[in-house]
Amino acid sequence: MARQIIGQDEAAEIIATAEALADAAREATLLHFRSSGLAAESKEAVRFDPVTVADRLSEERMRAILADRRPADGILGEEFGATEGSSGLTWVLDPIDGTRGYLSGTPTWGVLIALSDAEGPVYGVIDQPYIGERFIGGLGRAEMTGPQGRAGLKVRAPRPLSEAILFTTFPELGTVEEAAAFRRVAARTRLVRYGMDCYAYALLAAGQIDLVIEAGLQAYDVQAPIAVIEAAGGIVTDWQGRPCPQGGRVLAAANATVHAEAMRLLDAG
Repeated sequence: MARQIIGQDEAAEIIATAEALADAAREATLLHFRSSGLAAESKEAVRFDPVTVADRLSEERMRAILADRRPADGILGEEFGATEGSSGLTWVLDPIDGTRGYLSGTPTWGVLIALSDAEGPVYGVIDQPYIGERFIGGLGRAEMTGPQGRAGLKVRAPRPLSEAILFTTFPELGTVEEAAAFRRVAARTRLVRYGMDCYAYALLAAGQIDLVIEAGLQAYDVQAPIAVIEAAGGIVTDWQGRPCPQGGRVLAAANATVHAEAMRLLDAG
């Protein structure tokens, strides 16, 4: 299927809408962040997969903006599911990516906003409300804003895997086989860090780290990072090098060199 053509005027409207969504989600999430007595329900019986009033409020406010500004677009949100549209474009929303971090008071969670066509994301936003950093990519843009002002996004230049910095969210990544594959890569890198959720992808786009490897992701976890990282010159695929807009096993890399090295080790089991 051919990629949907987005003209200059519509691109400007998309960018403005994404900014409005991120602003609304920023306000909603900060209402409850580090508040005393914030409760969380678990979506799963066996594993703690939390959702809070802030997750729901954030998505509700973004959906209200889209109903007003882009009613023909579809929506896929983590908390309220899918709403069909007629435009061929879908907004993919994760109102708080990293709710465990949000509950813990760490400033490493974020709001993920993507606009996708039938092939995948064309525009993405990774927003960290508490720090006040926003990373955007697509439609000819690759930049961040934050406490130090505005800067372009550009991934790190190639360097050996032995010098690379690798991130993932959970030390117990995925299945036993997936965790073993991750450890094969981790053993060859200089530094491994855990628990950054979507902020790790933002750091990759900003040229701070080299790799993010995860498994078990959903579309709303990965579409905004894909757009931002690709706009910054990086690569995001599954562990076999295929496009991964629906999530699953994800390998994000600063460049083709480190991507290939990591993929060989992931596939070596």
